[in-house]
Amino acid sequence: MELLEAVNTRRSVRRFSDRPVEDEKLQALLEAVRMSPSWANRQCWRFIVIRDGQAREAISELSYVEAFFAPKGYKVNPAKKGLAEAPVVIVACADPAESGVLWDQSYYMTDIGIASQTLMLTAHSLGLGSVFVGVFDDKKLRELLRIPEEIKIVGLFPLGYPLDETKKEGPPRKPLSEIVFYEKWK
Repeated sequence: MELLEAVNTRRSVRRFSDRPVEDEKLQALLEAVRMSPSWANRQCWRFIVIRDGQAREAISELSYVEAFFAPKGYKVNPAKKGLAEAPVVIVACADPAESGVLWDQSYYMTDIGIASQTLMLTAHSLGLGSVFVGVFDDKKLRELLRIPEEIKIVGLFPLGYPLDETKKEGPPRKPLSEIVFYEKWK
């Protein structure tokens, strides 16, 4: 798949088939992520690959948000089921001490953002689907996966073959005229 085709046809996948992800594809994806650019090439990212079904289920139980617009106590996350269903969950973490800070701007989030885009585009190019999940109980997930306190958990990526492979495009996007300005703001 060509890069522009991958960019234009990638979509968020929250439902997965039970088909396992081949080791070769997972390795190719992780190699691509490893090659992502980062602040001063510091490569602050760390990834935990989860294949164990019980661990994926436990992670899905820790992924929720008490929605501010929902009745009190209501917990919702559209990707929760996907975390349990997907044959692989990748937990993206960062070590802020290995990233840069310039003019009060900490770059570990930028580094993980770039690596995350690489992960999702590579997954799509390999026929896999994924979605970024940024809603989780940090303290309990940290305990479950024994992540050290100084490491930041940035997001979760369920990964696998899409359940509905007929859906080929993501949601509509704003036109360029609404998001791009030339020479100055509007």
